[in-house]
Amino acid sequence: GSMGGMLALPPGQGPHRVGCTDVMVGHTRQGLFFRLFYPCLPRAGATEPLWIPRSEYCGGLADVTLGRRWCSALLSIAIGSCKVPVSWNGPFKPCSSGYPLIIFSHGLGAFRTLYSSICTELASWGFVVAALEHRDHSAATTYFCTAEAGTEEWIPFQRVPRGQKEFYFRNKQVHQRARECVRALRLFQGIAGGGSGPNILHQDWDLSVLKGSLDLTKVAVMGHSFGGVTAVLALVKEPSFRCAVALDAWMFPLENVLYPEVPKPVLFINTEKFQTPESVARMKRLSSRNSQTRIVTVLGTVHEDQTDFPFLPGKLFSLIFGRRGTLDPHKALAITSRAALAFLQRHLELEEEFGQWDELLEGVGDSVVPDAPFGRSRL
Repeated sequence: GSMGGMLALPPGQGPHRVGCTDVMVGHTRQGLFFRLFYPCLPRAGATEPLWIPRSEYCGGLADVTLGRRWCSALLSIAIGSCKVPVSWNGPFKPCSSGYPLIIFSHGLGAFRTLYSSICTELASWGFVVAALEHRDHSAATTYFCTAEAGTEEWIPFQRVPRGQKEFYFRNKQVHQRARECVRALRLFQGIAGGGSGPNILHQDWDLSVLKGSLDLTKVAVMGHSFGGVTAVLALVKEPSFRCAVALDAWMFPLENVLYPEVPKPVLFINTEKFQTPESVARMKRLSSRNSQTRIVTVLGTVHEDQTDFPFLPGKLFSLIFGRRGTLDPHKALAITSRAALAFLQRHLELEEEFGQWDELLEGVGDSVVPDAPFGRSRL
C-alpha cells in the first residue's frame, strides 16, 4: 500500500463534517499563520489535505525530534503523503446562532498541523478552531511570504543559546506566543465586524464567509505543552478569552508574579508520565484561586499522546519518540476531547448536550484521575 496509509487519523465523531484551509495574513513576522478547522457542507470529490504540509517541515521535525536533519528524506518518504480526513477548502457551513471559536497553540518543536485529530474532533462538534503556527522560533519550522511576489522567509527552530538561562529565553517566547493568540482573535473580531482579512496564500476560500457565523462572546484558548502555558498566559492578556484548556501544560516559562493575575478557569488535562511535582504545584496555585479550574490526569498516556503522533504505527512512533502510552490512542483522544467539550460547554455557556460528559471533569472513571500528577501512584 501507499505510505499515506501509515497514518490513520480518526474522522471527527460529532454531527458536522469538517473542512480546513490554511490562512496567512500579513507579509511580515508580525502577521499570522494558522490552519483553520470548521464545520463544512458536504462536497462531491472533496480532497484531503496533507498532514505534513511541505517537505521543509520534515526537515524541521528531523532536527527537533531526532537531532539529525539528514533524516528529513526518510521522514518525508514515511509520512510525506499522509492525509488528514477533512475536506480541503470545503464549503463553510453557515450558522445563524454563531459557532464558538477556539484559538489553538502548538507545543515546542511542533507546528500547525500536528494536532489535526483534536482540532478535527472539536470542529465536528460545532467549533471553529484556528491552529496557529507560532513565529517565536519554537515551531519545528515556519515561514512567511514577503511583499515581494513569490518570496518566502523561513523561521527555523531555535534551541536555547549557550550561556543563556532557559527561563528567560522561553519566557520571552511564551509572551510572544500569547500575543499571537490575541492577534488571531483580533483578526476574527475584525471579520465579524465586516472587515477584510485577505489570505495572502490565495487559497480558494474567503474568510469573509465567517461573518455572521461566529459567536465571539464564546471564545476559548487551548494548547499543548508550551502551547498549554501559552493558553494560560493568553487569559491574562485578553479578557475576551473566557476559559482555557491546557493539554499537559509545560508551566516552567510562566513567571510567578502572573499566577494571581489569571482570571478565568483552566482545564488542565495531564498525561501520566510528563508532569513534575513543581509543575503540578503551579497548576494547583491556579486551582486554589479559581474554584472552576480543574486538573485531571489521563492514565496510560505519555506527552506525545495529545498530538497526532500516536496514530502512526508503533515502529515509526518508537523511532521518533522511543516510547508510547499503553492507552489506545482513540480512547485517549475521546477522553481528552469529551472532557474539553464538557468544560467548554460549562464556561462558554453552550446549549449543546456535552454535559453528559461532566463526570470527566471530576475525574470519574477508570482512565481519569482528578488532581493526580502521577497516575495510579496517587490512587
